[in-house]
Amino acid sequence: MTLRDEVERRAHGRCEYCHSQARFSTQTFALEHITPRSRGGLTVSENLALACQGCNNHKYNRTQSVDPASNQLVPLFHPRRDVWSDHFAWDESFELIIGLTPVGRATIDTLQLNRQELVNLRRMLYAAGQHPLPEL
Repeated sequence: MTLRDEVERRAHGRCEYCHSQARFSTQTFALEHITPRSRGGLTVSENLALACQGCNNHKYNRTQSVDPASNQLVPLFHPRRDVWSDHFAWDESFELIIGLTPVGRATIDTLQLNRQELVNLRRMLYAAGQHPLPEL
């Protein structure tokens, strides 16, 4: 099994940040370095997350950002250490991700987890019974 296969299997085919499903994407998902290589991060399973191109591009080399509610610098969501449902929830329409913690709010803001194209896709997939996927 390749490193990519391992990361994709562990992520169950979805972006570990916005929970978009790779099977509905027009672009190949990236193996994202949680701690960027530019900051000493290694290309090892424990430092890789499956990320859609939008989340990967918005995250860039960031590991922390400002919580828009408190204006405090906090770490971004870390898919190997953090549990998604501890920091995020879906709104009642399952279109928007809501930040439950400073980490969640900062990650939503920095990675733009509620980009309009994602909201549109979520709306259509929810209507088709394909969204959201169960929590792991």
